[in-house]
Amino acid sequence: MNIRVDWQASVALTGTVLKYLALTLFVPVVVAIIYGEHFLVFVATIALTVAIGFGLERLEPDPDLQPREALLLVALSWLAVAVVGAIPYVLAGYGTESALRHPVNALFESMSGFTTTGATVMAEISVEKHSHALMMWRQLTQWLGGMGIIVLMIAILPELAVNGAQLIRSEAPGPELQKLTPKIAETARILWLVYFGFTIVYIALLYGLHLAGMAPNMDFYNAVAHGFTTLPTGGFSPEANSVAAFSAAVQWLVIPFMAIAGTNFALFWYVLDGEPRRLFQNTEFRAYAGAIAVVTAIVAALLYSGSAPPLGELGGTTEGYGESALRHAAFQTVSLLNSTGYATSDFAEWGPVSQTVLLVAMFIGGCAGSTGGGVKIIRWLVVLKVARRELFTAAHPEAVKPIRLGGYVVDEDVIRGVLGFTLLYLFIFVVATVFIAVDSTRGAVSLEPIDAISASIATIGNIGPGFGELGPFGSYREFPDSSKLVMIFLMWIGRLEIIPALVLFTGAFWRR
Repeated sequence: MNIRVDWQASVALTGTVLKYLALTLFVPVVVAIIYGEHFLVFVATIALTVAIGFGLERLEPDPDLQPREALLLVALSWLAVAVVGAIPYVLAGYGTESALRHPVNALFESMSGFTTTGATVMAEISVEKHSHALMMWRQLTQWLGGMGIIVLMIAILPELAVNGAQLIRSEAPGPELQKLTPKIAETARILWLVYFGFTIVYIALLYGLHLAGMAPNMDFYNAVAHGFTTLPTGGFSPEANSVAAFSAAVQWLVIPFMAIAGTNFALFWYVLDGEPRRLFQNTEFRAYAGAIAVVTAIVAALLYSGSAPPLGELGGTTEGYGESALRHAAFQTVSLLNSTGYATSDFAEWGPVSQTVLLVAMFIGGCAGSTGGGVKIIRWLVVLKVARRELFTAAHPEAVKPIRLGGYVVDEDVIRGVLGFTLLYLFIFVVATVFIAVDSTRGAVSLEPIDAISASIATIGNIGPGFGELGPFGSYREFPDSSKLVMIFLMWIGRLEIIPALVLFTGAFWRR
């Protein structure tokens, strides 16, 4: 075999990514100092991460990466940051009963964080069981992974900006890259500034509700913690009951920000740049808003008719109608449709029809260029238009009917790519579902068919919670390690949009 990929360059630049990732570990150090907690776990992780980073950098990277080296760099970087991110969990859990003391569980939690999946192996999620610093690191991993670690590195490191377009294309969620400026590094900075700006505004509003007496539990720590996981559509919460632990006012505030997180962030730049019409003229955004509206209406009607246990704020009061039904329906629809994974109610206890509707919503996904997971709205639009064209050409064989989106003709190569991705996504989902269902019989978890289906789509779609034992207040802890490793793999390839990760396992990638 004639090896052509310059793997040393990719590995060396992975070291650069790790070296700068170490800086983010100072956040939990500061939190630990504020709350009087031990911070040596994070200091040790910083030292180890920096040492690994500098060690890998000694391979002397070639600054001019080719497309295959760029793919390798992105895939390796996401694996590397997940491994490093697991170190604080293992060290903090050493000598305790925490599930995170086991390396596989720690890697699961870390990969779930950085890929913004939100699945957890923590049986008890509470700052009473884990330190404020460790829980904040858990939240921060999702914020770092939301807009993309490589996109952040391109924005601040000139050595990566040289190949920025190829790197963003390999990492960014969605089938295409939308450049906002001639320089890709400037585009990366704009996307991160918009992302950062929304996060700050959101944290301020959450804490403002607390100061106004409308959200007693939403102190500054919780406001920051949820700010770090809403905009990246992550779903981690330091509260065991997720957003159900907070008032209705908080839940109503979270809904629009989850919707914002699932929208193409480039559109918000145009709004800020004085072109608000581009947001509402965008075909994908209109389809995204329409999907949210339709699914919310269906679920609200089902809840109103009694398709769920009482929807009170965990207090058992009877609230299966009116404002409560609409709020829970809107919240869970947006949360699962764009892969956030928060919960205001245990939808695993809802009726089978409601669960089926939510399961369908899990397959939809957010917009391209957002932090949302799933297949993405734009791909489903292309698939539906291709299906309609096939029906038309079956009746009119000589007709030439191009696919159009937003008034533009979609290139046939793009169409083939979308169809290939969608089929591969569904194929992997089915195979993973069968494996998880069979493998779970070796563990302590008993899965119904819909539970295994939800476990597969929740991990490959970077959604997080599923149904049954995997509900929003449940845990993946009892799965066998083999199933957890498969789901770690699913989260990894799901965040990288499958192709950039799976291509590494083909012989063609490594040959001339």
